[in-house]
Amino acid sequence: MPIRFSETTLPGVTIVEPQVFKDARGFFLETFHHKKYAQAGIDRIFLQDNHSHSSRGTVRGLHYQINHAQGKLVYVVFGEIFDVAVDIRRGSPTFGKWFGIILSEQNKKQIYVAEGFAHGFCVLSDTADVIYKCTDFYAPEDEGGIFWADPALGIEWPVKNPVMSEKDLNYPKLADVPPDRLPAIAPQYQGKGV
Repeated sequence: MPIRFSETTLPGVTIVEPQVFKDARGFFLETFHHKKYAQAGIDRIFLQDNHSHSSRGTVRGLHYQINHAQGKLVYVVFGEIFDVAVDIRRGSPTFGKWFGIILSEQNKKQIYVAEGFAHGFCVLSDTADVIYKCTDFYAPEDEGGIFWADPALGIEWPVKNPVMSEKDLNYPKLADVPPDRLPAIAPQYQGKGV
C-alpha cells in the first residue's frame, strides 16, 4: 500500500500511514519524505527531533508553545500510545475540540499535529519510545500547558491515575488560560476557515 494521508475531524491534524516494505529480514519504511508530505499539505520544515521513553500509564501533556508554536510529526518506534491533539488556537471554529488515535510499533501510523494545538499522550504498553519532529525549537520561556483531565474537553483517556510530572499535573484548565497565553492560528491556516 502506498503512503496514505487522512484528514481528521480537526483541520490541521493529519494521520499518516507510511508505505511499509516487509520481507524475511524485517521491514523498511520512510519516516519522513519532504516532497511526499508537502504534496499532502504537510509542507513544513522540521527543526528539532525528540525521543521520549516512558512507562505504562504515563501521561505527558497537554503541551504547547505560545509564540514559537510547534507543529509535530509523531510516531512510535516501540510500544503503544494513545495520542491526543486539542485545538487551542484563538478564533478557531474547532477551539476546544480534541482528536485521539492509537499509535504503535505494529500499526506504524504517524500523526501530524499543526502549530496551535496542545499535544499529549498516554502509554498503553509496558514501555513506549516516541519520536516526534518539531517545526520550531523548544523554548522553555514560551511553553504552556492544559490540564490533562480538563472535564470541559472530555478527552477519553484510557487511564484513571496516570504517572505524571508535577508540572503537567498543575497546568490550568483551558477556560482558565488567558487568551494572550494561547497560540494564534498559524499563518498557513489563516483565512481558510480552519
